[in-house]
Amino acid sequence: MDTHTPTHTEAQGPHAETPGPDLRHHGDAEVRDDGSALVDLAVNVRADTPPAWLREHVAASLGSLAAYPDGRAARAAVAARHGLPVERVLLTAGAAEAFVLLARALKVRRPVVVHPQFTEPEAALRDAGHTVGRVLLRAADGFRLDPAAVPEDADLVVVGNPTNPTSVLHPAGVLASLARPGRTLVVDEAFMDAVPGEREALAGRTDVPGLVVLRSLTKTWGLAGLRIGYVLADPETVGELERAQPLWPVSTPALAAAEACVAPRALAEAAHAAHRIAADRERLVAGLAGFAGAGLRVVAPPEGPFVLLRVPDGAAVRHRLRELGYAVRRGDTFPGLGEEWLRLAVRDRATTEGFLRALERAVAVAGPGPGPA
Repeated sequence: MDTHTPTHTEAQGPHAETPGPDLRHHGDAEVRDDGSALVDLAVNVRADTPPAWLREHVAASLGSLAAYPDGRAARAAVAARHGLPVERVLLTAGAAEAFVLLARALKVRRPVVVHPQFTEPEAALRDAGHTVGRVLLRAADGFRLDPAAVPEDADLVVVGNPTNPTSVLHPAGVLASLARPGRTLVVDEAFMDAVPGEREALAGRTDVPGLVVLRSLTKTWGLAGLRIGYVLADPETVGELERAQPLWPVSTPALAAAEACVAPRALAEAAHAAHRIAADRERLVAGLAGFAGAGLRVVAPPEGPFVLLRVPDGAAVRHRLRELGYAVRRGDTFPGLGEEWLRLAVRDRATTEGFLRALERAVAVAGPGPGPA
């Protein structure tokens, strides 16, 4: 993969039988069933969430369950948070629903997904009958995006920022340069609120034609089980997606959470958490540097609440880590990566130190190892 030029590679149809990555495999599979007792570094949900005040706020909404959900207040709150009119906001049952809506509602001829990244966009497009093109970024380039690698005739382009699983934060200007007349540019910003200052964010921009930004509230706030996210786009696109939604797609508790999570208090808490995550990530990366002699390499600089690393015999290392009590995300289910790649969620100091000790055993590093981070 390091020797390939970033390119628009083979198209993937809705029922292609080619032995490719399992696009439906996600981090939660690592901690289900026999993995439920493992220390979780596989799922990119912030640990120790949701906070007590948010749980109480959601619980208070349960008294309204007899009424059909009314999303107007939450939609207005999200719009105000980004300085947009409500017509540019669509609330969804997590960002994953938005990918399905885009795949089903938009009339596109040549969709392209920039990989490696979250696999659900391609899976949803294929399920909707589309033939999907891939742009594979190179490890040798640090998985940086060259806009010239995106086919000029692509009328739907999907890219993550910061990208899952690479943790690369692409410059906003580079992403905006992908906009074209007649093209929908989808930027998945599910982890942007974990970036201090939300550097390079496109959410709230109205000057980029065809821009669709997706946000998730499940990662920072620990609401994966509640399913809440939103789309920011021009009113016409929002209208198309909304017509593809079922009635009342977002539950009353999820609407309550959405309104709370974009309030000033929550934004301040998220900003504080982003700085704490950055410090915890720096500690993790420093500890991983002690394994360079074993051939381990971290994709640098990571900017999300997770890091991607390449380690010889990665599949065996992952299995050994499970035996030692730690779940990490396998990389071979992401197009463009293989079994030597692992993704680690950023955790607190104590968890990181315990993981580094387990990693030392898993890779059988000669000598004293990296020591405490």
